[in-house]
Amino acid sequence: MKDFEYEFEQMVRTHRSTIYTVCYMFSNDQDEVADLFQEVLINLWKSMPSFEERSDVRSWIYRVSLNVCISIDRKKRRSRTVPLTMDIDPYEETETNQNSRQMDMLRRRIARLGQFDRAIILLWLENMSYEEIAAIMGITVKNVSVRLYRIKEELKNMSNVSDKP
Repeated sequence: MKDFEYEFEQMVRTHRSTIYTVCYMFSNDQDEVADLFQEVLINLWKSMPSFEERSDVRSWIYRVSLNVCISIDRKKRRSRTVPLTMDIDPYEETETNQNSRQMDMLRRRIARLGQFDRAIILLWLENMSYEEIAAIMGITVKNVSVRLYRIKEELKNMSNVSDKP
């Protein structure tokens, strides 16, 4: 059992930025990202014994992370909660760095995509090959190519007006 725990700990240390990136693409609320991260870890822990190593560990982690985040996102959309409002904005932009604003704008645009498209563009932004994306998403390489082209066009065509927080 100790070896299993050690393996799991090492895997999480190695791939924590991958898990965090997926979680961050499904929420911009720090508490919610932490909850998603924790839920992914629980699912990885539960499914690790059945991981057959037929695919790359990183691809498997992406698949589990995406499945967890998409599942929770679906549940959240169905429940339609009323958010609490606060007089302060914890995400108020304090940095005037152009790159930071562009990254935030890109994140907001990606958040407006459908879950499947959001997952594909996230994997592409992580510099995964079309073959890796196809394996993780369970689609053909040609489908990845077509979808990425359409997603990029959709992101380009989103108006700047809707990018304001």
